[in-house]
Order: sequence, then C-alpha cells, then structure tokens
Amino acid sequence: MARDQIDMTPLQSRDELVAWLEAGVKPESEFRIGTEHEKTPFTLEGHQPVPYEGAKGIGALLEGMKLLLGWEPIMERGNIIGLYDVTGGGAISLEPGGQFELSGAPVETVHQTQSELMAHLAQVREIATPLGIGFLGLGMTPSWSRAQIPVMPKGRYKIMRNYMPKVGKYGLDMMFRTCTVQTNLDFSSEVDMVKKLRVSLALQPIATALFANSPFTEGKPNGFLSFRSEIWRDTDNARSGMVPFAFEDGMGFERYVDYALDVPMYFVKRGEEYIDVSGSSFRDFFAGKNAAFPGERPTLSDWANHLSTIFPEVRLKRYLEMRGADGVPWGRLPALPAFWVGLLYDNDSLDAAWDIVRHWTAPERQALRDDVPRFGFKSRIKDRYLFEIAKECLILSHAGLRRRGRIDHFGRDESRFLEPLERIIEAGRSPAEEMLEKFNGPWKGSVEPAYQEYAF
Repeated sequence: MARDQIDMTPLQSRDELVAWLEAGVKPESEFRIGTEHEKTPFTLEGHQPVPYEGAKGIGALLEGMKLLLGWEPIMERGNIIGLYDVTGGGAISLEPGGQFELSGAPVETVHQTQSELMAHLAQVREIATPLGIGFLGLGMTPSWSRAQIPVMPKGRYKIMRNYMPKVGKYGLDMMFRTCTVQTNLDFSSEVDMVKKLRVSLALQPIATALFANSPFTEGKPNGFLSFRSEIWRDTDNARSGMVPFAFEDGMGFERYVDYALDVPMYFVKRGEEYIDVSGSSFRDFFAGKNAAFPGERPTLSDWANHLSTIFPEVRLKRYLEMRGADGVPWGRLPALPAFWVGLLYDNDSLDAAWDIVRHWTAPERQALRDDVPRFGFKSRIKDRYLFEIAKECLILSHAGLRRRGRIDHFGRDESRFLEPLERIIEAGRSPAEEMLEKFNGPWKGSVEPAYQEYAF
C-alpha cells in the first residue's frame, strides 16, 4: 500500500469495521483490475544495491520521477518516499530494501494494465539509466547478503525491522530481499467475496508454481524454486498463511474482522509519527486498552493501516489481493492479472475452479502450500500433481478471458496475456527450473548473467 490512510474518526463499534470492508462491494459493471509489482534496483556497474542517499540514489530516482510525471510526492520527515497520481490513482512506493513498487491504477482490462506497465517502464528508464540504475525482475535478490542492503527512511519499516526477528526466521529477508507481483480484484457481494476468496486461496500455490522465480540466495542455488514463497512460511505466522477459517460455514466480512482484531499490530500513526505498538492486538486497542494510548479508541485510518499489515496468501481489504507470486521480468507481469481475471471474473470459470478445489481439506491445502516452494509443479494434492491442476486452471482462465471478450484495437482479447504461462506449461517446468539449468550450463555457476537476462 503506497500511503497510510488518514481518517481520524474514532471508532465506536465493531459494525464500523465490518462496514469498512463491506464498502468494497460493487456491481460487476464497476469491477476493476489493480496490479502491483516490485522490482529490485541495482547499480548497472557492479550490480550492487542502490542506497537511498546521494546523487545516484533512490531518493534522486524518486525526485526525477516526480519532475517527469508531475505526481504528488509522499514525504516522511523531509524525505521523498513515494509518489501519488491524484488523477489516475496509481502510486510509486518503496519497500524496505529499496524495492521499487508500482501500484497500478484500477483499470478495466488487462490491455490497460499492459499499457500502464509499458508507460511506467519507459518513464523509469528515462530517469534511472542516467543514474546508472537498473531493475531486476526476480522474486528475490540473487546475490546480496542482508547486511549489504540499504535501509529506506520509512518509520513503519523501522518498527517492523525490530519486531520481525521475534516472530519468525525470515521476516527480515521478506522485507529486504523479496519482490512480488500482486493482482487486486473486486467482488459484487459478500457471497461473491467468499467464493472468490476460497477459490483463490486454494489455488494460490498454482500462481506460486507458475511464477516461481527465486532459486538463488547469495549467489548459490538455495534448494527451492520459490524461496520467496518459503520465506513467507516462517515470517510471522500470526498474520500470514492459508486462512483456513475462510472455508468454514459462516465465513463473511464479520469473520475476517474477528480474525484481524486478534492479529498483532505493528504501529499506530499519529501525524508523521509512527508509534511502536508491536505485538499488541487491535482488539485491545479497540477496547481502549493499548498501553501507548490508554483509554483512546482507534480511528478508521488505524483500522485500514492495520489491515495492510496482515499478509495471508490472499488478503481481504475492500478488494481481494492475490499474494502468491514471485516478482518476474517485464514481459510476464500482465500474465498474473490475466490468469486471475480469467478465473475469477467469469462466473463459469469461477464455478469450474470451485469444483476443482471444493473437496480439498484444510490440511491438504496447507500441505500443498508447504510443498510448492520446493517442488513447484511436482507438488501433489490428493492423487494429483499440481502440474495437471495448473494446466486445467490455465484452460479455464483462457476460456474466461475469451468469454469476457475485452478486445484491443487489433481485435485481440485478453487471453493473449496468458501466452508466457502457456509456454511454461508446454515446457513442463517453472521459470526457476529454467534459470537453474542456465546456472548449471551457460552461466557457468554464476548468477551475474541474471542482471542482464532478467533485468527490466
């Protein structure tokens, strides 16, 4: 999320928390597609991390983008930490290790997602190339240690940095070394939300396998196809995972609110100040029992900010956020929104996808989630390989996009954006497996060629 929200109305009842989520319901005619992607900046010379400070740093990159785009700067304590497009709704923000994120505007078609990405690439290049900065499209930095990576000047990250080692093994790696691409999609009712949430949670491992793209740590194969996905298994299990309660009877906005109330908080924002309340629950804050704010009630902003610090495989806000995919190179980014739009925005495909997953149990879904970072398509659920299910889902997505019939000016529908995924299925191996073959072959045991071949 690019900007922490500011709405200082104190909350009176749990109903308001539910209503905040419910406000996301919209008619199908107003469904939009939001795509967010992160990429790792590196110095073109030497392939090193890029610091925030200095004439060729990330701050300078953001200043240049501000002048080029005319977007509003997002400032914190005198530092530019992001940009916001007041008219279109897009934003550029920084992840903790300088990963550069475009949160795309809500658009109507995957064609528009592609156009937005092309424009963004051209704009970023115009500013970054003279600064000697390139961008890498992998799920994790392939060669740097955590100690090498500079810290961005954002208050919320300082709090997270202190808290992460207390709750999991990999939280700092998640913050500083990973990149993802996410798709945000709408729902037309509470029932529609629940159905889409269940289908996308169960099938998130398919996106993980199709986009698996993080097989290297500090220059060596790490034993995984998506180490980024593995990192999430031990980052902070109180706020991540497969949300098994979503499949239980009575699931709806209220049930998610009850879950979120008990997820430990990170911070409360007052003015420019981030106040560390890490480990305390929103439920206690809501009851006026937060040690930092005795007797004080949270605001809607506090609630919106808190929801943005929960990291399940699919996140519910006022839309659903698909969180299972590694960051990938440029040409493959539109494939993620295309895949999920075809499955979830077409009712026939959604029904067929639900038929695939409806008999899976919570332990089976969890086991698949646990296996996929290492085994990718070779993971199994019940008596089936994930590869077969991925193939089936791709066919459903393709059919859904064709039925949607959103045509570009060459008369092509959105199914063309699935081509990179269809190539992966034809080859029978994930991007990470292809990269490992290169590492063991033409790359001669070095990850350095990735900085050419997988750069934006």
